[in-house]
Amino acid sequence: MATHAALATVAPLALTAEQFQDLAAVPPEVEWFANLTNPNTRRAYRSDVRDFMGFLGIAAPVELRKIGRSHVLAWRKTIAHLAPATVRRKVAAVSSLFDYLCDRNAVLHNPVAGVQRPKEGANQGKTPAISDRQARALLAAPPVVTLTGKRDRAILAVFLFHGPRRAEVAGLNVGHLADRRGIPHLEFHGKGGKIRYLPAHPVAVAAINEYLAAAGHGTVKNGPMFRPLRNRTSAAGTGGALTADSLWRIVMHYAEDVGIDVAGFGPHSLRATAGTNALEHGADLAAVSEWLGHASISTTRLYDKRVVSGLASKEWTPIQAALMSFGCCCIS
Repeated sequence: MATHAALATVAPLALTAEQFQDLAAVPPEVEWFANLTNPNTRRAYRSDVRDFMGFLGIAAPVELRKIGRSHVLAWRKTIAHLAPATVRRKVAAVSSLFDYLCDRNAVLHNPVAGVQRPKEGANQGKTPAISDRQARALLAAPPVVTLTGKRDRAILAVFLFHGPRRAEVAGLNVGHLADRRGIPHLEFHGKGGKIRYLPAHPVAVAAINEYLAAAGHGTVKNGPMFRPLRNRTSAAGTGGALTADSLWRIVMHYAEDVGIDVAGFGPHSLRATAGTNALEHGADLAAVSEWLGHASISTTRLYDKRVVSGLASKEWTPIQAALMSFGCCCIS
């Protein structure tokens, strides 16, 4: 009886018979895409699979079940002129789809299996790092007498001292700055639903607290940390977060102000700078890989700009090396 009563309480939310049948009829190709939770991965993989289907003249997802390895090889030849990382991602997207189709018994084998992909190698990535002097100038650029300046300095401090992705900064809530064993940590939600707890640098903590005190939403723990100044809500917690694109514009604005004119520079350069600085001051490559939230240590090697960029000065305090001494905790 208790079980029946419990079921009755959820009955209003149950699927109708028509909805049940509709979901049962969803092709596994569509299920695969719906199961991608990271918005960046969804956007990239959608484009990659569309390109693949467009090359083969496929209109309906179920037609993918007719694909053989020769089709994949022909497509790979047409994208060979792209950057190696782009080719790897495109092939990985199609392979991920066919892996899912195999699991669902929609196809007998993955036609992408065994198809050669460009090797990652030990080459440098294209994202440039900036010098210690440029990093200090960038951090000092926002006018801290204004609310906008306080917010933007806190944002730049989070980027430079912790090396997160734009989406991870955009996803920060006020409550994501909290003590763990008496040490302030920032909680970053990264790719694949992974969470990283990184010791927060005192400069970043001070900047965040100063901004939150001035903005008035420091007690709204489940509300966004960094918010647009227009139409913001200070106390109710309903103010929206700055988007990743907004963060890009903020970083580029101050970079232009201080004269950072580096080919390929963007917010991701601050991530490369943080990783390089950590390695330069003696941090272990594996620890930096975990700290940055990389699934593969080979990806972290692409962030190591110590040789090419000549960032050999010891002017800036070894922030990242100090953070490494605390360690970082990653959970799925």
